[in-house]
Amino acid sequence: MNNPGGEVKIAIVGKYVKMKDAYKSLNEALNHAGMVNNVKVNSLWLEAEDVEKDLKKYLSSCKGILVPGGFGIRGIEGKIMAVRFARENKIPFLGICLGMQCAVIEFARNMANLRGANSTESDPHTPYPVIDLLPEQRKTKIKGGTMRLGNYPCRLTQNSFSYRAYKKRVIRERHRHRYEFNNEYREALTKAGLKIAGVFLERDLVEIIEIPSHPWFVATQFHPEFQSHPLSSHPLFRDFIKAAMMR
Repeated sequence: MNNPGGEVKIAIVGKYVKMKDAYKSLNEALNHAGMVNNVKVNSLWLEAEDVEKDLKKYLSSCKGILVPGGFGIRGIEGKIMAVRFARENKIPFLGICLGMQCAVIEFARNMANLRGANSTESDPHTPYPVIDLLPEQRKTKIKGGTMRLGNYPCRLTQNSFSYRAYKKRVIRERHRHRYEFNNEYREALTKAGLKIAGVFLERDLVEIIEIPSHPWFVATQFHPEFQSHPLSSHPLFRDFIKAAMMR
């Protein structure tokens, strides 16, 4: 794109930002979304641990915040802080995989009054395990090749950001995860204002969460960046950048 009509600054709060190839598909998906919206995406790559130290310094000037996937406990609180900053300041937000799990944790702690809510990956003794191992993972001793991998269908809820983006009820997206939204807290979180916008019906797994009262807040358990192409921007990335442009 040689002559964009403008620019938009997006913060990516990750764990591996010093290794840019770790987010190659993500970066390309953002650029594809910029092309379809006729705007240059200026990506601000931030280490989650740095964000913990000075949130406003890094995020105040951004038009959108994206929290991508990852594994392990390092940087989790920085990601959660970035989610909260996006939610409270009405900044368009896209969370992916671990980013979705951080969004659930943040909402549980600060909107559903579940103090100390966490993922059992980060805190096995959390009083509110809103993110937990998939049932089939609980007896797994050897981790290699045992994650939930591949392409799965997801049924979208009408009148959601996601449905408006995809414009269809059933989608298929690629996954790579071991932890999942804990349905034991589904009622408490939805009563507090969280929207379950996408579900894998066969096993009733939550795939997408949203905050309807927010200008644009979407988080997915799957990886939408893997299905974005230069001439066919992924719908969620397209609408994320569009929302950021309007801020």
